[in-house]
Amino acid sequence: MTSLELTRQPFSGFAVDDLPLARAFYAETLGLTVTENEMGMLELHLGTGAIVLIYPRPGHVPAQYTILNFPVADIEAAVDALIAKGVVFQQYPDMGTDEKGIFRHGGPLIAWFTDPAGNVMSVLQD
Repeated sequence: MTSLELTRQPFSGFAVDDLPLARAFYAETLGLTVTENEMGMLELHLGTGAIVLIYPRPGHVPAQYTILNFPVADIEAAVDALIAKGVVFQQYPDMGTDEKGIFRHGGPLIAWFTDPAGNVMSVLQD
């Protein structure tokens, strides 16, 4: 097997149904750096230097799994801050999430929410 000769760092991406709404959510609600590339798609700049491509897709169907995890030092503070900005955390009664949507039953403390396109994301205590 030959190795790939990469021209730049690998990146991931996901689809949304409304780029302006996605830009507002990621930039204003989550406070992340969002830019537009030469093809009109969004680039989400993560603190690690990684870039995630956000592209429009007609007939978009949201991912039913967690596509992006945001490690935080204090999950309580992160959840409270996002709730104050209008983010609604998912409730998974069969998993035992609490009233805020935080799962506390083994593994990292984690809470799931969706972006405006319905893609699932999480904050998890690092």
